[in-house]
Amino acid sequence: MKHVLHVTGAMILIVTVGVFTTRGDRHAAVAAPRVVFGQTSPLGHELTPPVREAVRKGLLWLARRQAADGSFGRGNQVAITALAGIAFMAGGNLPGQGPYGANEARALHYVLSQCRQSGLIAGADDGEPMYGQGFATLFLAEIYGESHAPELRQKLQRAVRLIVQTQNNQGGWRYQPMPMDADISVTICQVMALRAARQAGIAVPRRTIQKAIGFVRRLQNPDGGFSYMLNMRGSDFPRTAAGVALLFYAGVYKGRVIDSAMAYLVNCLPGNPQNNQGNFFYGNYYGVQAMFLAGGRWWAKWWPAIRTVLLQRQHADGGWIGGAGASYGTAMALIILQVPDRLLPILQK
Repeated sequence: MKHVLHVTGAMILIVTVGVFTTRGDRHAAVAAPRVVFGQTSPLGHELTPPVREAVRKGLLWLARRQAADGSFGRGNQVAITALAGIAFMAGGNLPGQGPYGANEARALHYVLSQCRQSGLIAGADDGEPMYGQGFATLFLAEIYGESHAPELRQKLQRAVRLIVQTQNNQGGWRYQPMPMDADISVTICQVMALRAARQAGIAVPRRTIQKAIGFVRRLQNPDGGFSYMLNMRGSDFPRTAAGVALLFYAGVYKGRVIDSAMAYLVNCLPGNPQNNQGNFFYGNYYGVQAMFLAGGRWWAKWWPAIRTVLLQRQHADGGWIGGAGASYGTAMALIILQVPDRLLPILQK
């Protein structure tokens, strides 16, 4: 099994390094300072002792909440278990490797047990399975990319095929595995999954990604933020963080659409009211990735702010409470706080 690499040097992000590449956008409505990709070198003060202690307590809390079947949460178990698995992986754990290697192995076993012949990854009671599909496919792709275990490949290929086949004619995805309507929230989950799968060596049609780019571009508003659906206008922080992350992971790293969206996000700095209006963990999960990938002054400004807020929100027992429960909130917080470790394969480009 391949070991996780800890990238300690400079990370260079330019338009040609993405798994999916495209030209810069020319159609955003708002002009703003250009986002210039460059070094995302570790900041000297990124991982302070309080952050390390918060992560230690959080991982321990999460490990103790794992059910006997390997799952996490009550409801949306596929999605939450996949996020918990990603949180363990972000700390350097693989199945059978690391302090939480046994927990990672059980989480992987649970997700694999929910894989259906059709490619859908969902429990019997999952009413909106495409969130779980995206997170679970991302989790499997990250594990497969590090291990290349043959037993994972077929199930990952089926999961990717289902995502591709359920994209609607607008270019996005919605709650159910059928090509009907689409929203930005479910769509970013699928794009991240496809990016991770492609990095791991699974074929992904370029047309699928191009259609997703077109969809999210049409969601941008004149203020630089993004709407939820094409027929629902209005910007907010979680949607805009998701939109920027989607474009980055789809290979769009420059252009007016990026510049104006980043200008919008800067006003949503963690600690500001705009950052705490709802879906806090979901929005900041994408926000921290967007700022990390942008690097430079964006990352240098965003990281201390989200770090401070998450340390303040952690409960004495080590967990965090999120909109979908404590296991969800804790997994999301741990993924965010461990981004500076640069261990997740999807961040190593």
